[in-house]
Amino acid sequence: MAVNLQPAQSLLNISGIRLASAAAGFYKDRKDVVLLEIAEGATTAAIFTKNSFCAAPVTLAKKHLATTPPRFLLINAGNANAGTGQAGMAAAEQSCHIVATQFNCQTEQILPFSTGVIGQLLPADLFSAIMPTLATELAEDQWLTAAKSIMTTDTILKGASEQIEIDGKTITLTGICKGSGMINPDMATLLAYVATDAAIETELLQDMLAQAAADSFNSITVDGDTSTNDSLVLIATGKSSVPITHHNAKDFQSALNKICQALAQMIIRDGEGATKLITIEVEAAHSRDEAREVAYTIAHSPLVKTALFASDPNWGRILAAIGRSKIDNLDISKVSVWLGDTPLLVAGEPAPSYTEEKGQYEMDKAEITIRTHLARGEKSARIWSNDLSYDYIKINAEYRS
Repeated sequence: MAVNLQPAQSLLNISGIRLASAAAGFYKDRKDVVLLEIAEGATTAAIFTKNSFCAAPVTLAKKHLATTPPRFLLINAGNANAGTGQAGMAAAEQSCHIVATQFNCQTEQILPFSTGVIGQLLPADLFSAIMPTLATELAEDQWLTAAKSIMTTDTILKGASEQIEIDGKTITLTGICKGSGMINPDMATLLAYVATDAAIETELLQDMLAQAAADSFNSITVDGDTSTNDSLVLIATGKSSVPITHHNAKDFQSALNKICQALAQMIIRDGEGATKLITIEVEAAHSRDEAREVAYTIAHSPLVKTALFASDPNWGRILAAIGRSKIDNLDISKVSVWLGDTPLLVAGEPAPSYTEEKGQYEMDKAEITIRTHLARGEKSARIWSNDLSYDYIKINAEYRS
């Protein structure tokens, strides 16, 4: 049950991007493969998982992206092709070869992406049977179908669009993503694809993507587990004929940040078994990294997460998490903590105004904010997480059933 989230009803087309989906057989009775075509002359940037056991398609996509501008993305759900050794790499290469043969282009112009069960070899032959259908059905208005086709344990398709004006001309951005569990930064265990019709040089595009990811996909966590397959791709087709440079990048960066944050929060709202969206803010830290350390220690505490699920205002669990975060010389006599608008701790002392009724009022909400003021500096951080429910255990215990 996604927290205050409905599936996107429409997404804006991006000139220079066409998509198609088909059922290859990774799942029963549903489309599970997406082919995304990129117009010639487009630029592409990407961020990938930092997991040492990164999947074969991640390794190959990195290699291909460094070689030549991509023309196609091939995405499958239902099989991660991770932990599969040399055979997995051969399968990823074969899948790219199948696309390249269909479209008479270089194998290096294909970027492969996979998501699903780890440790199972990708049956690349499945792509051969559906490739003619994918080629025939490529169209600009298939973003919603693509968003649904890349889902695994997601309960709802995830997509967002934005439009802005720069120099009197309209620029469009559209993005889709999947992700529900195994969510944690570096990247945040997901597949995400964002495209725009703006014209942006590759180096600037990569810089802008990194900035957008820092406060979106790399600021969320469901369970503290980082995936082997997570990838984030940003494509600029240039079809609007509006160039983005360092001189006019501010508005575009804001729009990109907005769409990435929207997509990232959709993942948290649809976290496996989630019943609540939790925003964790840490203020007055020595550094942003220090603030994030405290925020993630709170977010990853099973005791905090289960209390949130139970709507139990047992706020001592929050203090315990703050206290065990890896912060040198934390002066607890200066720390203040709020649950929503209700103060729990003020300068190290229990808030005189706190009552169990006020705490319960905050905990009963579907969206809860935990705010901590460290009184150590001027840096801050915000991350998003969710609660830990019975259903999270059930979903992951039965994932391969």
